[in-house]
Amino acid sequence: MTNPSAKAQGSGVPTAAPDPAPGPGPGPDPGSGSVPAPDPRRWLILAVASAAQFLAVLDMIAVNIAFPAIGADFRSASTAQLSWVLNAYTIVLAALLVPAGRLADAIGGRRSFLTGIALFGLASVACGVAPGLGSLIAARVVQGAAAAVLVPTSLSLALPAFPERERPTAIGVWTAVSAVAASSGPVAGGLLAASDWRWIFLVNPPVVLVAWVAGLRLLPRTGPVGDERRRTGRVGDERRRTGRVGERRRLDPLGTLLVLLGTGSLTTACVEAADWGYDAPATLAFLAAGLAVGALAVAHVRRHPDPVVDPALFRTRAFTAAALGLLSYFLAYAASLLAATLLFTGVWGWSTSRAGLAVTPWPLTVLVVSMLSGRIVRALGERTTAVVGGLCFAAGPMWWLFLAGGDGAHYAVECMPGLVLTGIGAGLYQPVMFSAAGLLPARQLSLGSGVLMMSRQGGSALGVAALVVITGGAARPGLDALRAGWVFTAVTAALAAVAGAALRTGTGTGGRDGQG
Repeated sequence: MTNPSAKAQGSGVPTAAPDPAPGPGPGPDPGSGSVPAPDPRRWLILAVASAAQFLAVLDMIAVNIAFPAIGADFRSASTAQLSWVLNAYTIVLAALLVPAGRLADAIGGRRSFLTGIALFGLASVACGVAPGLGSLIAARVVQGAAAAVLVPTSLSLALPAFPERERPTAIGVWTAVSAVAASSGPVAGGLLAASDWRWIFLVNPPVVLVAWVAGLRLLPRTGPVGDERRRTGRVGDERRRTGRVGERRRLDPLGTLLVLLGTGSLTTACVEAADWGYDAPATLAFLAAGLAVGALAVAHVRRHPDPVVDPALFRTRAFTAAALGLLSYFLAYAASLLAATLLFTGVWGWSTSRAGLAVTPWPLTVLVVSMLSGRIVRALGERTTAVVGGLCFAAGPMWWLFLAGGDGAHYAVECMPGLVLTGIGAGLYQPVMFSAAGLLPARQLSLGSGVLMMSRQGGSALGVAALVVITGGAARPGLDALRAGWVFTAVTAALAAVAGAALRTGTGTGGRDGQG
């Protein structure tokens, strides 16, 4: 099996070459030592993967802005009941990311992707035509489950199509699409909801259909892990670890259930705490249950011969640093985005649409910087790029802390430079840390991507919850409360930079010392 800590050529991006499998790209000549030619359709594959990522993130964000319009259609529903239109998607997505990544590695990424995107399209139609609140929430649960399949699988399918020197740029594009979807979600949601909130869901099926057809033609045919090992004869690692040769990996139903329940409970506590109360019995019960089940899950995966999350993932130092760094980074990211929105709509009294436009410099900067991330990584190395990215992101809330005033009369000076700084930080930091999925063997790409996405989702949920606590849960917090939030986001972004500094070597995340 390819050494997962092999140093990339040119870029310093460490990544494991995928196990040979039938697909559109040429494979290496066994025993020749030659490097396979790049897949000529790799950018189209990335476009398909990015489209799926865009839809999954957009539908998580855009619905928030349509919340009042949905409530107007279902007048008999309480605010607590309506909140499940938002929370069902977020909780299910977060809870299923890791099990879905493991399943994709077991049955094949292409099959998982095509199934997931088809299910996402059908669920979107069900959301758009839902006759009642119950059916809308049920459709959102299915949509969240489909998104959990799409998000880690899209990255694991796109990465192997690129030679190592191009992977920073490819991941930069992929993360830029995600950042643009997250930041443009309020604008898109507001524009669509102005006509009818159902259009937020009904615009998805045409995109899904195009992506499904393109995926059917372009995505490499990857088979189950056991089949890959039997075909390639790469069974030494499996024999040493389990004493079995050539068997398909078991799905570990108990471990999957423990991860699902633990993640779901913790995410529910974070998402619902603002409504239930942070010291409410329900919040504390879900938090305690999540921690207890999480402890059981850790004990289970340490004993199981083929667990749902292989502890060996975290023996790669750069991968562990990336998982912790992304958790801290998305604490800062989600809290910063919410704080900016509260500044515009609360302190400054701007309309939602104007606030959405005011945030635009952020995603635009992310887009530009992410597209250049490959060149930047080759020039600076991944560790330096990650540290600079984390510190740039921390500089954004520090700018607002010292310069943001109470009337918004000088937006171009008081706020926009901070948005640009956070955008630069996001464009530098995310591609480097998500590239850690490439450190893993091909048979663990989807699972590793799922773990990193779990860091993203968990950090986002915790970041929003933390900001709500810091600002006292007020719908329109004052400027002093937001300043306390900016201190929090600056500190967590700085911690993300520390995680970036934990990447060994000056030119890559791994190298020979990438294992720890």
